[in-house]
Amino acid sequence: MGAKFPIVTLTGPRQSGKSTLLKSTLAGYKYVSMEDPDSRLLAIDDPRGFLRTYSDKTIIDEVQRVPDLFSYLQTHVDNENREGMYYLAGSQNFLLMQSISQSLAGRTAILTLLPLSHEELKQAGIVPSTSDEEIFHGGYPRIYDKSIHPADFYPNYIQTYVEKDLRLLKNIEDLSKFIRFIKLCAGRIGQLLNLSSLANEAGVAVSTVQSWLSTLEASYILYLLKPDHQNYAKRLVKSPKLYFYDTGLACSLLEIEEAAQVSTHFLRGGLFENMVINEFIKDSSHVGQVPRLTFWRDSTGNEVDLLVSVKGKQKAYEIKSGATYSPDDFKGVKVWAKLSQTKPEDCHVIYNGDRGFSTSSGEVLPWPELSNTIVFT
Repeated sequence: MGAKFPIVTLTGPRQSGKSTLLKSTLAGYKYVSMEDPDSRLLAIDDPRGFLRTYSDKTIIDEVQRVPDLFSYLQTHVDNENREGMYYLAGSQNFLLMQSISQSLAGRTAILTLLPLSHEELKQAGIVPSTSDEEIFHGGYPRIYDKSIHPADFYPNYIQTYVEKDLRLLKNIEDLSKFIRFIKLCAGRIGQLLNLSSLANEAGVAVSTVQSWLSTLEASYILYLLKPDHQNYAKRLVKSPKLYFYDTGLACSLLEIEEAAQVSTHFLRGGLFENMVINEFIKDSSHVGQVPRLTFWRDSTGNEVDLLVSVKGKQKAYEIKSGATYSPDDFKGVKVWAKLSQTKPEDCHVIYNGDRGFSTSSGEVLPWPELSNTIVFT
């Protein structure tokens, strides 16, 4: 990307490894962080002097903390007219994208770095031994690099998020009520979003729920999977489903303190489903694409957990947390396939077993081998 644009912007959740990735792959680039008070003060008080000091081949971290710098960057890169001059990184996507849209539109490529995927863990030889362990640990690099127990890592992560990031985004007076809201969201993983119900339980207005959800989305805490609206049936569900970008964080919010608790938790199926869908999101994001993912459910309860659009073709995936396959697992997929005239080779069941095979209804895929079947390039 640096060969095509003067600026490359890398965004993603806090502690997903953005700084480490940029510093380790960009030999010869200077590094400066706007978290450092002296550097930030220089950029605020004397932006032209800052850019004279860092005139080319520089990584600027947490750049959203100095929004006025973006207009000076625009003028500087336009005058120099070279590619790969700056790599920008930031954890607050909303503030970052707001500044980019105002000053750097058309001048920067935008990439997203999410927590480690199953395949990345596998290649590094650090993949947890079971799916429950992987759900519980999540994908944040520091957990694996420093051997931190998730029960120690995630509460501190949440506290840092609230103290550092949240105050930059929203003026939320009652932080304890907001944290309760995040926990309520975790309890709804894989479920249809009901704004009124969520507002009632959180003790806030529906408009507040909508605002807080947008904040959590902008912070890469959670995302909403939209329903597919193609007219394959007259009555389709219109509400999105709620998932977290990291299942380890979700487990912490659900007060799960050990991996052994996952197997008996009432949300175990939703957490497994969340982990699988995250793999599709990570795979597409890490090759620089915006994932085109939806789900399908009609008014009679027929459902497909995930529809993936690749090169104009849709593929269906039903996700089952059990280790035993049943032909009934294809029930919803078969209804959708008939309506959409989709062939069996584009229909799949992902389960927690260890053997893949073909059936007349579609392909059965074991979770550990999922990365071999995801193709976005």
